Formats: sequence, C-alpha cells, structure tokens
Amino acid sequence: MTFQFATPNFLNRKPVLTIFYQLDPWNASIGGIQTIIRTFLKYSPDEFVVRVVGTATDPSMSLRQWHEQEFEGRVVQFLPLFFLPDDNVRQLIPTTLRYTAALLRTRIESDFMHFHRLEPTLVAQSWRGDKTLFIHNDIHKQMVSTDSKKAILWRHFPQAYFALERSLVHQFSQIFSCNSDSAALYRQLYPAVADQVTLIRNTVDNDVFFPLPQQEQDAQRRQFAQQRGLPDETQFILFAGRLHPQKDPLLLVRALAALQQPHIHLLMAGEGELADEIRAEGDRLQISDRITMLGGVDQLELAHLHQISQALILTSVYEGLPLVALEALASGNPVITTDCGETPKLLSNTSGIVCHERTPAAIAAAIQTVVAQPEAFPVEGCIQVAKPYAAKDVIGHIYSDMLSRWQLNLAPVATSV
Repeated sequence: MTFQFATPNFLNRKPVLTIFYQLDPWNASIGGIQTIIRTFLKYSPDEFVVRVVGTATDPSMSLRQWHEQEFEGRVVQFLPLFFLPDDNVRQLIPTTLRYTAALLRTRIESDFMHFHRLEPTLVAQSWRGDKTLFIHNDIHKQMVSTDSKKAILWRHFPQAYFALERSLVHQFSQIFSCNSDSAALYRQLYPAVADQVTLIRNTVDNDVFFPLPQQEQDAQRRQFAQQRGLPDETQFILFAGRLHPQKDPLLLVRALAALQQPHIHLLMAGEGELADEIRAEGDRLQISDRITMLGGVDQLELAHLHQISQALILTSVYEGLPLVALEALASGNPVITTDCGETPKLLSNTSGIVCHERTPAAIAAAIQTVVAQPEAFPVEGCIQVAKPYAAKDVIGHIYSDMLSRWQLNLAPVATSV
C-alpha cells in the first residue's frame, strides 16, 4: 500500500517529529523499542522532518549538538545527550533515569513528540507540541512480577509509579499500546484520557524478514551448522532478545535440557545481564555444546537466523507484542510462547504453540512437536498471521494521521532546543 502525502499550503515548512529514547539508531541493540524507532525512521515520508534525541555509542561524537545523518536513505537529525557504549548492560543508575536527568538541561519542542518511556515526559510537561506515549509491555504483569530481584525497579514501588503516571498522562494527545490488557487498564485507571488510548499494531519489515525456498533454507542451515562444527542434521531453535529477567532465558535453557534431543540446537541472539548465568546453567545441565550464544546481532543477521531456524521460542514473564514474534512469522517460522502478552492472541493452530504452564517440560514438549511435525506449521500459515503488521502500511497510516492533524493546525509550533 502506498500513502500519498499532500504538502500543506498554509505553512511554508514541514512538520517536525522528534523521537525521545536512549539509543543510537545507527548502532541499536536488539530490542522491540529500538526496532520500532528504526522503522519510524526508515518509513518516514519526505513531508516530515524527523529527529531523534538519543545517546551516543561513538565517544568521538559531539554531545548535546544536532547532527544530520543518513538512515536507510533518509536524512535524520540526531542529538545525543550522553555517551552510552552498551545499553544491554545494566548500570548502577538506570539508563532511563540518566536520560531523564539529561533532558533537564534542554527544552526540545516540535510539532510531534514520541516518547517510549514515561519518565522523560516528566521533564517535557511544559513543552509545546503533540505528544504520544508508546506502551510496550503489559504494565500490570510487569508491576506484579516477582520472578527476579533484577526486574524493573518500579516493581518495588508500584503505587509511586502509578501516581507518577496519573500526574503525566494528561499531556498526551495519544497513548499507543501494543498490548490489549494494558490499553484496557489505562482506560480504566485514567477515564479522562480514555479516548486517547489506542491499541496499535507492532510492525514487521517485510523487506528484511521473509522466508527462503525450502531447498535454499536447508542448504543455508547445513552451511551454518558446518561452520560451527555441528552435524548436518542439526535443527536450530532461536531465542532473540535481551538476556534479561523479563525474557527468562534460563527457563529456555532448562527446557532444552529436558528435551534430551541432541540434534536440536539453541541459538541465542542478544546480550544482557544474565549472560554469565546462562553459561553457568548450560554447564550445570551439561548442555553447553547444544547452545550457541551469538551476542548482539544486527537486523540482517537476525533475519538470516530466522531463515535457518525451525522455530522462535519466547519464555517471557511479561510482554507487549514482541516484534521478534512478528519477524519469525513473516520469515515463515512458527512461534512457541509462554502465555503472556499479545502473542498468544495472535497465533493460530498452524502458526505456533502457547505453553500455558511455565515449566521446562511444557516448553520442551512444544519444541518437540514443532520440530517433529513441520508440516503442521506451514510457511504460508505463519506469513498470513504476520501480514496485517507490515511496517510500510502500519507506519504509513500513523504518519498520514499525523499530517492530517497538523494540517488542521491542532499543534503546529516552532521547533526549538
């Protein structure tokens, strides 16, 4: 689908979208928020000026200054607030707090502002512009999670979080949630802004994530196995995401041990604080030779991993709608997931399995089913589930709506720093 954007006649300038998040788009780690932001940059129409207020991974980059850089053929204005070499590593001071504190020294206004965390909007309350808050997780489950001391800090202070939220939600023209439970919770908690809360589809970039013909897939899978000294018949299952308590990768390692199928090999793409614990657990269970930890990978590498894998495995404690699930489905792969977030509502009987018990045995049984019966999860069945989430269409609709609102002069303001 192609969207036509008519240039406004009443103002002799383009509307400006400013995206706020602690990332460097040119060196973004694996993560749903990072991918969404990069997609907004890639599919931004020429009728918009797009800016990112983020963090620098290059220590030589000048901080707190605007830089013009090309992203996927599109010119983007980038302002790094501080140096952050690796956002996968948890700091003593949470990165979101550092980012919010850094915003205190600025005043960045634009026609549209997108926020992917609540805390930075504390600083932006008086800034002029049309503000949108993106909610990426099931907030309620995130707050009540007790699985790990390493979960988000707000979990220890839920009343304080909701009090902060209640004081901030009034400033948003839109609140987008990819999780229906969170959207319903927001409407219930904040009836004054209920009309601004919208369930939004997450997206998948079909230019990057697509299936290979079966013969080519088999050849590339064998080549990948040979490069790592594994037998030709090795079947790969994939975990992709932060090695963080939310994703509970240790549960997946234990499921692999319970599977007792030496030809099934786990690929883990991502970095995070649980990396050492995962290696130790693999050693303890004597399955380290069945796990390959790939570290951080870029988007094209991730697409290749989907293409050579039999399935994607999600063992999360709480989720929104993880983009990696859509990427797997668009690649023709079924998804095995725990019963959290939107993914269970998305899957059909021919595109994946929902594990209603969070146990190694349940996940192992699901993996065994998918690997042993690939004909039950045909490529076309998976692709059809992902089709409505095509990034070009979903992002195009959002930009089209933004431009329409701007043309109506709802919130056109001069941009400033």
